[in-house]
Amino acid sequence: MTGYALLGGSKDNKADPEPTKSASPQESSRSPRGTDTETATVEGWKVVVNPSAGIAFDVPPQWALESTDWVTYVTENDDPEDKPLIAMRAPAFLQEEWCSSDEDRNGDLEHAPLAAAGSRRNSDARSAEEIAAADPKAWVYGQYAQPDETKVKSAAVEPFTTNSGIEGTLGTAWSEGVEKTKKCTTNGKALTFAFKNTKGDLVSWSFFGAKGVTDEVPDATVREIAATVRLHEDLSGS
Repeated sequence: MTGYALLGGSKDNKADPEPTKSASPQESSRSPRGTDTETATVEGWKVVVNPSAGIAFDVPPQWALESTDWVTYVTENDDPEDKPLIAMRAPAFLQEEWCSSDEDRNGDLEHAPLAAAGSRRNSDARSAEEIAAADPKAWVYGQYAQPDETKVKSAAVEPFTTNSGIEGTLGTAWSEGVEKTKKCTTNGKALTFAFKNTKGDLVSWSFFGAKGVTDEVPDATVREIAATVRLHEDLSGS
């Protein structure tokens, strides 16, 4: 299950973001993270910045940006506490309401995006390799495959260098054979690029999106987005 939250101050998006305010996508105070000094490295694209993690990256113009206080996360469907399995901050969404349904018939539509990308701190991780191996599988399981972890597949992590020269580790996961039990059920995929920011802390950029659908984001485009990841100096006073 997907969750959204708005955070105050410089609280970061760890595995449990401890949201101070729950919100639906419609309640977001959407504002671009780019400033007058931020320029996309791909012409016509938009700049996405997570100041607290010290990360910036670009997305194509069709993507919608959320504020730096916005966190998206996934939880176990049957968890009454809605505890995040994994989260990322300051995300960008492609077709935020790509699929909508009211499975519990309470009159409130739940929306699934076609794709999303964001970044986070990984303060509890021991290495970039560990992050790149674990985080994509967590996104695929939480967003697409649960409750069946056996539907989640992954490839060996690989070295990856961005256009700005950041060296790190890239991991890929996807689901196979997910049964369409609900209107918006689909297979999915995720990529995570893990590296160190200017403080030497482990951080990561992640993408997740629907797989095997007409509008699927091509793997080449996902890697092009990943290649724009670069260091951002703000770090929000941390």
